[in-house]
Amino acid sequence: MDTCSPSVPTQDTAARSPGTPAAPATCEAVSEAHYRDGVLEVREAVLANEVPIALEYNGVSHAVMLGTPSDLEDFALGFSFSEGIITESGEIYGVDVIPSGAGVTLTIEVSSEAFLRLKSRRRTLAGRTGCGICGAESLDHVLRPLPQLQAKGPTLQPQAVSAALAALVRAQRLQKQTGAVHGAAWSEVPGSAEIVREDVGRHNALDKLLGAVLRAKANERPGFVVVTSRASVEMVQKAACIATTLAAVSAPTRLAAQVAHDCGLTLVGFARGNAFSVYTHTWRIAPATNT
Repeated sequence: MDTCSPSVPTQDTAARSPGTPAAPATCEAVSEAHYRDGVLEVREAVLANEVPIALEYNGVSHAVMLGTPSDLEDFALGFSFSEGIITESGEIYGVDVIPSGAGVTLTIEVSSEAFLRLKSRRRTLAGRTGCGICGAESLDHVLRPLPQLQAKGPTLQPQAVSAALAALVRAQRLQKQTGAVHGAAWSEVPGSAEIVREDVGRHNALDKLLGAVLRAKANERPGFVVVTSRASVEMVQKAACIATTLAAVSAPTRLAAQVAHDCGLTLVGFARGNAFSVYTHTWRIAPATNT
């Protein structure tokens, strides 16, 4: 079992000022009382950490999400992009990760254009785990404009979808330790997990992936997104920022399928083993032999 470790960059322990909070770890060891067939066994277990993550833009508080304290620079970039606060990664000038006794604060410096954009569509997200639209001030903020993906993107072989989900599951280190986190991965066309991010919140995991993909410019090559959760409308909106196909292990919602259809995203659900269902723009999945 891998050891849980701090995931927020901080000063070396020896150099840290007295009283400065240590970086939170991604998970922590605990003792659990385990029952099987009425027999009690006290044993060690590992629980995923869930901490408040505050996002501040140019000194102004914007949102507080509950999430896993890892890959937070990616989270800051991905959240900012998927929320429409920035339109390109260059509009973020810097991200400082500041741990405290209450959680973690991400202080994000953005361009004046991005800050004006933020103020024009203000959201206050007192975020529960996995909550994507808490605090949206209007329906327009929920169903926001998306890229038009029609006629774009690669055609995928059916086995590529299955291979990518299997690769994501194998790559989920924190999930193997805790059993409590979602995963999101960027896959190249043959089916892989080139970039993987995890979080207790499915939206957070996808935002982290989005940030990592933008930072690596991986979306400049053909690929698609796979996630270990259901496909809600927010997952569709976020995936459409970087991909033309989203594959999820569970079902989509009706609204998610409608939004995917309208923006041109191929939406795959119930991707488990060698089976899956395609709900929109099926032409991106190569024909297979019907049985």
